[in-house]
This record gives sequence, C-alpha cells and structure tokens, in this order.
Amino acid sequence: MSTLDGSGGPLQGLTRPTPAPAAPAGQEQVPAQAPRPRRRRKNWGGWLFAAPAALMYAVFVLRPLAASIQYSFYDWDGITVATFVGLENYVRVFTDPQLLSSIWHAFFLIIFFTVVPVTVALLVAGLIRELRSKGLGRLAQTLLFIPYVIPAAAAAIAWSWMYATTGAVNQLLSVVGLESVTRAWFGDPAWALPAVGLIGTWINLGFCTILLMSGIGKIDVSLYEAAKLDGAGFFQTFRAITLPGLRQEIGVCVTITVIAALASFDIVFMATQGGPGYSTMVPGVQVYRLGFTESRIGLASALALVLSALVLAVILPLQRLFREK
Repeated sequence: MSTLDGSGGPLQGLTRPTPAPAAPAGQEQVPAQAPRPRRRRKNWGGWLFAAPAALMYAVFVLRPLAASIQYSFYDWDGITVATFVGLENYVRVFTDPQLLSSIWHAFFLIIFFTVVPVTVALLVAGLIRELRSKGLGRLAQTLLFIPYVIPAAAAAIAWSWMYATTGAVNQLLSVVGLESVTRAWFGDPAWALPAVGLIGTWINLGFCTILLMSGIGKIDVSLYEAAKLDGAGFFQTFRAITLPGLRQEIGVCVTITVIAALASFDIVFMATQGGPGYSTMVPGVQVYRLGFTESRIGLASALALVLSALVLAVILPLQRLFREK
C-alpha cells in the first residue's frame, strides 16, 4: 500500500515544494512576488555627446561623398543641365592614357614617400639608439623632424628654388665634379617626377624616424643587453629585436605615407602643377584641373572616387599585414 510520504509510493523521487515560513502569530502572511524582468536602459547621454560630431561628419563627409557618387554618373559643367551618361565617366578613367598615367605616377611616388623614408628611418632610429650621448640623439631627432612641421606647399616652393638651374642642388653637384648631370630638374620630363618624390622623402623621413624612435623606447632593454652579452652586432640586433618590436609602428608609417603618396596634391601642385606636360600629373591635381579649370564635374568625381577606392584597396591589406599577432 502506497503512502504520500512513504518510501515506496508512486511519488517517490519527486521534490516537494518547500512551504513558506509561517508568519508570526498575529501577522498576516504576504504572498511572495515573482521577480520582474529588468529593462535594458539605453544610454541616451552618450548619443547626445556624439550627436554634434556625427552631424558634422554627415554634413561635411557623407553628403559630399553621396553628391560625388551622383555627379560621377552625369556629364555636367556645374552650370547647365546635367546629362545622365551612366558608367561612361568610369570607362573614361580606365581608358584615357592621361588619366591612367596620373594613377601610375601616384603609385610611383610610393617609392619616395614610403619605401625610402621608412627604410632610412629604421636605420637612423637604430643608430640613434646606439648613440651614447642623449643630447646628440635629441639633436638628431629635432633636426630630422623639422621638415615635417614645415607646410608641404612651402617646402615645395623652397625645393623649386633649389632645383633651379642656378639653385643649390646644381651648385652642389658642380662642386663635387658632377656638372654633366646638372639640369633644370623640374623642366626635365624624365627627372621631374623623381625630383618631386624626393621632396616627399625629405618631409616624411623625420616623421617616420620620430615614430620609430618612440617604438624602440617600448622594447624591453633586457633584450638588447642579452644580445650584447651574446656578442650580437648592430645588424643582428636590428634584425632579431628591433624590427619585430617595431611591427605596429612600421605599419603606421607605411599607412600614412602611402596615403600621402596616392592622395598627393600640395607638393605636386606647388612644385610643377603636373608638368612639364603630364610627366608629374597625379590624380589629386588632375581632379582639381578637371573640376575647376575644365568644368568637367562628372569626370572629376569619377576619378576622385576611383582614387578613393584605390587608396582603400592598398591600405586595408597593409593594415591586416602589420596587425599585431
């Protein structure tokens, strides 16, 4: 015979609900209430602080970008009624030899704006770290950083004077016996683009050196001391310790300088304005010329959008390559 509280009944194994504690004598027992689900509070205060910046970004970045995308599908001189031409402007960008050469020139400038400054800055930063004199190291950093604080337009004007036939560059070459290579550097189509690129090298070298020096400062000193005790030389220490420790800083230098090369405008415009001929024409100057002097708003917008896409296509893989593992 089964019982409700017996050990062999049909309710064996079930847990009985725990009875509520009895209220003290003379007091009425209050039934227990189920917990209310918590409401997720929205932090509207943060959105209010970000609203002015978001509004400015929408007005001055997103709206012009949307307008450029719209204009790129039209043939428009900025005054008369625009004519819808579809993808014709984009086809023109990739088939016009002058427009294609301007894109090629921008990629060529990466050698002078990125490869040379980053490579030289790595060696200079390593050598400055080896200097025993802190004062000499700080003096070297200051002298190298000065070109970066000079406006690029002013630097281009100063270098145009030095590149002149009677300028400092030709005078220096004459002093060392190289009169045969002296020339009007910005007037020679073969040498004008490398001459413009050297201005970018001069400007970016100091920035890269300072950034890499700050990166060397965070590398554990004990690694250098251990390498010194093991008898490692400068280049062995540089390859085994300095280079791996500067991975992020090198990525920043490469990213900024590549963008400066592909989107270059002020240096080229102030130094040569794209000449002689189209030998130094870059997309930034070409967009200005198409939009403001030839009134071809649609083609200028298409070239600007293609340039933006190229910059992203180059920068995004570089960001992934230099990401800290």
